[in-house]
Amino acid sequence: MALIEAERVALRYGGPAGTLALEDFSIAIEPGEFTALVGPSGCGKSSFLKIVSGLHPVSAGVARLHGRPIDGPQHGIGMAFQNATLLPWRTTLENVLLPLEVSRDHRATFRQRRREHEARAMELLRTVGLAEFRDHAPFQLSGGMQQRANLCRALVHEPEILLLDEPFAALDAFTREELWGVLQDLWLARRFTVVLVTHDLREAAFLADTIHVVSRRPGRIVATRRVDLPRPRTLATTFEPAFVDLVHELRDEISRVRQA
Repeated sequence: MALIEAERVALRYGGPAGTLALEDFSIAIEPGEFTALVGPSGCGKSSFLKIVSGLHPVSAGVARLHGRPIDGPQHGIGMAFQNATLLPWRTTLENVLLPLEVSRDHRATFRQRRREHEARAMELLRTVGLAEFRDHAPFQLSGGMQQRANLCRALVHEPEILLLDEPFAALDAFTREELWGVLQDLWLARRFTVVLVTHDLREAAFLADTIHVVSRRPGRIVATRRVDLPRPRTLATTFEPAFVDLVHELRDEISRVRQA
């Protein structure tokens, strides 16, 4: 059974006369799958993440998680966005621990289990190379380091699903490619389900098992490509003919979508 399903979903903002972001949007995502959504700007990719997280109800059709309709905010989901949005008055470690302090499932026992939670957070920080920066404030971290901390914060409560909305778009090319490897390592170690929204076709091809191309607004899935490249992938992979061909194929598909 698919973990995440959307069946002919529509999503409209602003009432009956408002903006139709998605229409006839159907997708199925398996447990542990790394899925990427690509397509023109404003085509509704981020809107789908809002539906999965339960932050916005569908206007038509049905979206399901574990076979049950999504009817409100969901537990077991981590989210990371383009901007790290770390709290400036908290250290790196304290920022990573934040979801455990405020989530309904953990806040009641946070103080009693703080050592356990800190150990989990430090394990993540070591994985992404930030252990020695545990006591640094966000302004003392580079943009790439802040985004590493952001990923740790999204994963500290061991979510079943990680939703990523352009998480590396604000970074320079070298840092972005470095963080592809960091995210891949985290995913290979834990095998959580990932839905990545990105405009970077190389990023999608490097990270994903499956790439879905979304039409211009109102968005719907118009093409799906499996990525059969072996893992772990490296930057050398991005120069291999199969990788380059896939990126060109995706680019051609999006060009057709933009002109339709």
